[in-house]
Amino acid sequence: MSDVIFSTHPLHPEVTRDLRDLGTLVIASEPTPEAIIEESAGASIIVVRAPIPAEIFPREPELRAAVRHGAGLDMIPVEAATRAGVLVANVPGVNAVTVAEHCIWSALALLRKYPEVSADLRSGGWATARAHSDHGRELSGRTLGIVGMGNVGRALHRIAYHGFGMRVLALTSRPNDLPAGAEACDLTHLLAQSDVVALCCPLTDETRGLIGAAELARMREGAILVNVARGPVVDEAALLAALREGRLGGAAIDVFDRQPLPRDHPLLTLRTVILTPHMAGITEESMLRMGQGVVMETRRILAGDMPLNFCNPEVWPAYRSRFGMTA
Repeated sequence: MSDVIFSTHPLHPEVTRDLRDLGTLVIASEPTPEAIIEESAGASIIVVRAPIPAEIFPREPELRAAVRHGAGLDMIPVEAATRAGVLVANVPGVNAVTVAEHCIWSALALLRKYPEVSADLRSGGWATARAHSDHGRELSGRTLGIVGMGNVGRALHRIAYHGFGMRVLALTSRPNDLPAGAEACDLTHLLAQSDVVALCCPLTDETRGLIGAAELARMREGAILVNVARGPVVDEAALLAALREGRLGGAAIDVFDRQPLPRDHPLLTLRTVILTPHMAGITEESMLRMGQGVVMETRRILAGDMPLNFCNPEVWPAYRSRFGMTA
């Protein structure tokens, strides 16, 4: 009987083909907790693109691993997986340039007043829309503040510094490991000096609520906030208030406290925001790269090897014991 590989979402066609060569591929009917709980029964591998309920791990005797289709681990209750003797792996870095390009695109669009121009061209006509151009601004030569200098932050720095001649300020836990041209600083200085602030950090106890009312008040008047991290990094109510006051030049938000974003969410009524449905890291190219990483890790795990990007290595002895693996 072949191993069951369960995915919370459809995957790139090449990846789908390769996973079917490794086992029986099951795609969730919808990425809801209820469907994931019911339809993951009997799985050996879970491919993670949606939050995985913790109760699945102790329930499944044949479950070997949860493999994240991407980098962030907030969708996987890692402690629950570890307690159950289940491996956790991810695919870091492969969509970093994808997210970085999204940051640049959205910052450019906000600086050039694209949301207002697009809406007014449709509703008010040529002259009404064109009037916004007098207030458009260029990205080149401005100051970019990057919160989090992991793979995404570094990719964003490369584009901004080398492509747009931007000054780059960085908030990082590793200030001695910054690329040339990035200046380490604290959050207060970064917010006060940056024309564009990009949140690229993981969601942790330290970053939850990192940007609240006080931090937004420290930002330059007319500055742009781009959040490609996680929704709870920003106090959503405080951001709404700051945008309504008009102090910020706008915000590009890809991640939210509640996902999917409710259709009556007040952010949807604002003209100075770009909202995207957690898609900053998704393109045809990045989907293939992430999927290829999943295939590689799945192949290794089913062959009895350690994953290359092993996120809970302390589980290895318990995992080997579960599956009767000898030295």
